Amino acid sequence: MNSEYQMLAELQDPFLFEDGSRVATAEDWRRRRDEIARSIIDIEYGGLPPVPKGLRVEKLHTLQLDIPAEWTYTQYRLVLEEYPAFHFRLDVLVPARDEPVPVVLTGDGCWCYVTDEVSANVIGRGFALAVFSRTEIAPDIYNNDRDTGLYPAYPEHSFGALAAWAWGYHRAIDALEQIEGVDATRVAITGHSRGGKTTLLAGATDERIAVTNCNGSGAGGAGSFLYLGPECEKLADGMRGAPYWYGPKFHEYANRETELPFDQHFLKAMVAPRALLDTEGLDDLWSNPVGAMQTQLAAKEVYRFLGATDRIGQVYRPGGHDHGPEDWRAFLDFAQWHLQGIEPSRAFDAPFDKNPFADMKPAFSWEAPRGIS
Repeated sequence: MNSEYQMLAELQDPFLFEDGSRVATAEDWRRRRDEIARSIIDIEYGGLPPVPKGLRVEKLHTLQLDIPAEWTYTQYRLVLEEYPAFHFRLDVLVPARDEPVPVVLTGDGCWCYVTDEVSANVIGRGFALAVFSRTEIAPDIYNNDRDTGLYPAYPEHSFGALAAWAWGYHRAIDALEQIEGVDATRVAITGHSRGGKTTLLAGATDERIAVTNCNGSGAGGAGSFLYLGPECEKLADGMRGAPYWYGPKFHEYANRETELPFDQHFLKAMVAPRALLDTEGLDDLWSNPVGAMQTQLAAKEVYRFLGATDRIGQVYRPGGHDHGPEDWRAFLDFAQWHLQGIEPSRAFDAPFDKNPFADMKPAFSWEAPRGIS
């Protein structure tokens, strides 16, 4: 193994129950998945905000446009009925079609990655595009302020910002279920960096999400805490730089990663058998692209066990920490395949003959149980 890479411990076996027994059937996996969810969501993310008793969807503004094709742009306000002081905006672009269309949803409206070019590409492929700003839900200003956004609605809870932002995706889907012209049973989500950490958590915790894409998500996303590439983000870095992203229990594991009962392949595995795409920049060392490969190999064992290996993909590109046109094209190709039945012209398995990590073996010795359909 290249000396620049550090394996702190073998990636944990997701098929191993806490009582020491091992998954043998698909029904067993459902029970094990619930056990994993309780552990990782509590320890790493501080739990999720509760599902609200009601969400009001208010139309604010709408425009009919015909350039470059006929489509409708509508702004909505999503209001928490049990705490009306909290609300956030959802912008939805819907192409003119005779039938409801699948939806691309992102909470990265607070950044500038959803460009006009991206929007036109999404609409041109027959998707609706829904965008919100996760920073309306929880601030991202490098302090532990819990006096704004969603926090005052649930003051007794200890969820961090990542959990709050993931909750925002779930509520956006609640709204899409009430909006005409879109098919809320065919939703693909994407996010970059901390937004990618968010989409992986959102996709793992809401089975209404059909396709999940995390881009350059690093530690707390697709990156591994146990298999570290050069110059990559580690758990302790997150605790120093943005501790409010996580739950309070997670801080105890800074520089004690080997004591964690999970790594991020457990979160990827929670998405299975629904579609999951991890997109990475080869030069984005902070996001630990080699660690993301290891969590992908481990999560793929779960997909293989469930007979769904065509639903997990990974794409590497040259370049650094960005969410550019090449990432969007890969994501949209993958989403079209799984939501529209359009066969892709590319591979989504990060072929090792084109991968600089080709000489690396899996950072684990276990494998999926055999002989289960």
